[in-house]
Amino acid sequence: MPMTYKTPGVYREEIFLKPEAKLPTGIPGFVGFADAITQAKLENLPSGIKFPDSLKDRISYDTGRKLLIFTGVMSLDAKNQLLALSSDELFKKATEALFEKSQASINSPLALQRQAEFTDQFIPKPGSYLADAVLGFFENGGIRCFVVLADASLDVVTALKNAIASLAPMDDMDLIAVPDVMAYRVPPPDEPTQSKPRLPALSNAEIYDVQHFMLRHCATHSGCFALLDALPSVSGDVRVQQQQLMFGESEPINGALYYPWLKNNRGRFVPPCGHIAGIYARSDRTHGVFKAPANEQLGDALDLDVTIDNATQGPLNQEGINCLRAFKGRGLRVWGARTLSRDRNWRYVNVRRLFLTLGRWIDRNMLWATLEPNSPRLWVQIQRELTTYLTELWQAGALQGQTPSEAFYIKCDAETNPSETRNADQVITEIGLAPNAPAEFVIVRIIHRAGTSEISS
Repeated sequence: MPMTYKTPGVYREEIFLKPEAKLPTGIPGFVGFADAITQAKLENLPSGIKFPDSLKDRISYDTGRKLLIFTGVMSLDAKNQLLALSSDELFKKATEALFEKSQASINSPLALQRQAEFTDQFIPKPGSYLADAVLGFFENGGIRCFVVLADASLDVVTALKNAIASLAPMDDMDLIAVPDVMAYRVPPPDEPTQSKPRLPALSNAEIYDVQHFMLRHCATHSGCFALLDALPSVSGDVRVQQQQLMFGESEPINGALYYPWLKNNRGRFVPPCGHIAGIYARSDRTHGVFKAPANEQLGDALDLDVTIDNATQGPLNQEGINCLRAFKGRGLRVWGARTLSRDRNWRYVNVRRLFLTLGRWIDRNMLWATLEPNSPRLWVQIQRELTTYLTELWQAGALQGQTPSEAFYIKCDAETNPSETRNADQVITEIGLAPNAPAEFVIVRIIHRAGTSEISS
């Protein structure tokens, strides 16, 4: 409550400033197929209730915790069957709650802080790689992720695309991985029968279609970066996949491709995206987003689908395919940090993610400039805010140069904002950065419009 002063003088007030919230990075959104476990409080199960045989495997009552539990998405028909079992109002209320919760579990991102939360809340579909990816993420240093369940009642491609699209509003997530696009692939004839998933099959072209959708999603939604899994070695040449993924994509491409698959501690060969996401999170936390997430040892990994040596990796690395490799005495490691971009300025994952993170920071911290009078005073304020942030990046080692002026420049003045720009209700700021990678200054232009900021490279 403000103090009321009655006499002239100098007064002291203690003000406790909250530290600025750190911009989260290394937080993935995993998309896949699983049954959600939903619960509703129910003190007692009405006597005489016998669950229908068609639902026995999906509904149960936990007498100890006094919970009515349902697995999967409850259909309207299933709800009506349950409601017909008893006239007890509390039972009906619990059933209605289960129906609403199970319906809401599809295409709804759920935050997880530890792997056990996945086990408590989901049962993976047969053949799914979702649980393996989430476990690989936490085993490699991840601390927070989101999981989105795709709708198994739709065709696989549509279901995965809808689930990816549901991640659009998430502004504290910067990575996307879809391990289950590989669970639905068509196994080649020479693949062992026991490893074939019991799921509807996707052709390689359909897999590329989903992965293209991931890249387009990341191009549209500022700050997102796609972690793409290569097909397993028995399914074809990874270079063909890389060429297919690059075809038709505009620069820069916000995604990286990782090869080969790895064998986890449970003896299963899985796509590596979950483990890679954990490496990104660990590297970001230890060093910063500006450090390449490479030369990092993989946890929850016993072997690789294919042995990669220097002769094998050379051509793959030149084409932007990041390899996982085994080194004697050093374990399994991520041995590449390239994006799929053809543009040399955006060749490296850490450089691209540094600029994406800068864009996220601007979106979060520079909205105050919207609708402000477009005058020299505003230009100075914008430069001051950006200078503070970029100086911190330089001090952390993200940028080259012995001084801030060698590391970056910011231009927001009459030259970038001539009268025609001001008349169009725009404020244009130009930023040049020298990231710690073999690249020269990359120019970014920021245009403030009513209610939004536009960033172009």
